[in-house]
Amino acid sequence: MVSFDNTENAFEYKSDKDLKKARFLFKTMSFSSLVKWGTRLTPWAIEVGLPINKLIRSTIFTQFVGGETLEETAPVAHTLGEYHVQVILDYGVEGGDDGEAAYDNSCNEFIKVINYASTQPNIPFMSVKVTGIARLQLLEKMDDLMGSFDPKLSLMKRYVKALDALSIAERSEWYLVNGRLQRICEAGSKKNVGVLIDAEETWIQEPVDVITTLMMEQFNIEKITVYNTFQLYRHDRLKFLKDSYEAAEQRRFLLGAKLVRGAYMEKERERAKEKGYESPIQPDKESTDRDYNEAVRFCIEHVETIAVIVASHNENSNMLTTKLLDQHGLEHNHPRVHFSQLYGMSDNITFNLAKAGFSVSKYLPFGPIKDVIPYLMRRAQENSSVKGQTGRELGLIKKELERGEVKVLRVQKGSEVE
Repeated sequence: MVSFDNTENAFEYKSDKDLKKARFLFKTMSFSSLVKWGTRLTPWAIEVGLPINKLIRSTIFTQFVGGETLEETAPVAHTLGEYHVQVILDYGVEGGDDGEAAYDNSCNEFIKVINYASTQPNIPFMSVKVTGIARLQLLEKMDDLMGSFDPKLSLMKRYVKALDALSIAERSEWYLVNGRLQRICEAGSKKNVGVLIDAEETWIQEPVDVITTLMMEQFNIEKITVYNTFQLYRHDRLKFLKDSYEAAEQRRFLLGAKLVRGAYMEKERERAKEKGYESPIQPDKESTDRDYNEAVRFCIEHVETIAVIVASHNENSNMLTTKLLDQHGLEHNHPRVHFSQLYGMSDNITFNLAKAGFSVSKYLPFGPIKDVIPYLMRRAQENSSVKGQTGRELGLIKKELERGEVKVLRVQKGSEVE
């Protein structure tokens, strides 16, 4: 039986100095007012050119990011590999209005990541944000158009009608987006590197869902290359997971499903209130947990045609998955069941799963500091708003530091006896 309380396994890869830095950082992030101001001022400071890069790099960046370049991730990935932990590489570029040349460059960078990952022994996946290869306003317009049609129509039919409603220039632009994603997925298929399409905010998610499904239909025939991300803090995503499975069965492709709770809760609720529509977010945490665990069960029960990545920091959901594997007589390192946590968080889950022989990875972002600032601000807000997570991290770090101090004292006492 795997235990998530074993801090010796969890932090074996970290020095005492690293643990003390992590303790300081998580303590700092536990002050919500400090995080609130920090997440507002930091992007502004970067934008106006204030010299804070060194401070960011030595604190939150080092904790949650693998480096500024692909090459800088190598030693991190190597260290993780020594403990049988795999890596999901994430080039940290996202949303903006940077022009077609910038989107083409991002596409090329994603393919560069795939080519690199294919040469490494423990990097089976990479992650893509469609907002890195598409204009945000175009995604918003597509989503608005799709939402304006009869909801009884299938997602694909509403997508086709939305395409028809675009101007000629916008339709051409959309085909370029589709072409970029196709190039990325084709590279992943050829190099045997899984392509995980990240979830976005609800107001741009529907077109992302459709083009991801189209990529799965093209590339997930004999093996699973493309994965969609299902945010179970949304009250409609369990049904969408089951609908996606039915679509895969009907159109004869394999479903790749990355299950997360979600990353935009505060923003989603605020926008729904501001614009006067029903919040897409679950009414409470218990509902999210219920749907997440049901999604895990559903995927394990259909593992013949679904590959699932349990991307969760929730100990109960991870433990449930291990028990389901045992109940269904599936090996711990089943090729279609994978666990993942963010780099810098929940080491007690990741490293104890790896020790017990489960297939598990760290989600490892990289990129210039200015590009990964949105990601870092989400991590800071997440660890501020979800106080249980911050408290758990701090408690485990403290436990391991105390265990190390006791071990040192025992060694010193033994030397005195000698």
